[in-house]
Amino acid sequence: MCDAQFPHSEWALEAQGLVKTFGKNRVIDGVSLNVRSGTVFCVLGANGAGKTTLIRMLGTLLLPDEGWIRVFGHDVVKEAHIARQLISVAGQYVSLDESLSVVENLMVISRLLGLSRTEARRRINELVEEFGLVEVAKYQVKNLSGGMRRRLDLAASFIVQRPLLFLDEPTTGLDPHGRNQVWNTIRQLVKTGSTVILTTQYLEEAEELADRIAVIDSGRVAVEGSVDELKALLGDSVLQLRVENPHDVEILKRVVEEVLGTRSDMDFVPETGGVKILLPDTEQLIDFLVKLREANIRVVEVGVRRPTLNEVFLAIVSRKKNG
Repeated sequence: MCDAQFPHSEWALEAQGLVKTFGKNRVIDGVSLNVRSGTVFCVLGANGAGKTTLIRMLGTLLLPDEGWIRVFGHDVVKEAHIARQLISVAGQYVSLDESLSVVENLMVISRLLGLSRTEARRRINELVEEFGLVEVAKYQVKNLSGGMRRRLDLAASFIVQRPLLFLDEPTTGLDPHGRNQVWNTIRQLVKTGSTVILTTQYLEEAEELADRIAVIDSGRVAVEGSVDELKALLGDSVLQLRVENPHDVEILKRVVEEVLGTRSDMDFVPETGGVKILLPDTEQLIDFLVKLREANIRVVEVGVRRPTLNEVFLAIVSRKKNG
């Protein structure tokens, strides 16, 4: 890939004060982001949080009502013709001809993107292999299963490699094998110079791929950071234990408040006596277990682990909604 296609810039994307309103609904409400070149930046959020609208604005498909966006230093409004040459937007569905075969659709799109017939055949062969479409290469699109159709959507989006790629929930509808194939493709794109901004509903996908994550809630950035930085928001560790007598939970709550204060969250499963407690500081573990013994609470199982990204996401969203 030549240097002209992959500009040298610290920031692939910069956005400041983005606002988008539909009617009386302020879908995006003052979002600011900076995405470093050569990284994977993930946008997380519940359904209706504004993820897709944000991606459409960043990808020049929607104009912001307020704020500005720069792609490798180029303003997407004032220099739209330059910015659009640097980006590729892969939505949840690509416009395909249902009556054409997999290969025929890819050929049409390749030629529209400026590839010669020889270049197109070479690239199509690579993509058909990469996305597991060999066995259905001659099938009409209307005869594909949902999973195969999604693979074709993604293959079409990757025909030409751009410096900045937007992927809106790229692995929705794929089986675990297909998801891993897409992950490998994303890693390879970044390794060869691209920057990827993706939305996803799979927390493990964000944890597997992202260099940085922004959690969007009600059209705003609730929190942003690396996976480790976001996990640190919940504390050092998660303590999982099971008490012998589920009726001891009220005493357990008092011990938690005495040792850990109100900073720690606790989940209790009455049927099993299972308890999950967020530990702000791992050093508090010994004090906590001693207090349990002094309170005559018998623990039959105990374990400590790092918080998961799923727990971080749920905590951020629930805390924001609870004020």
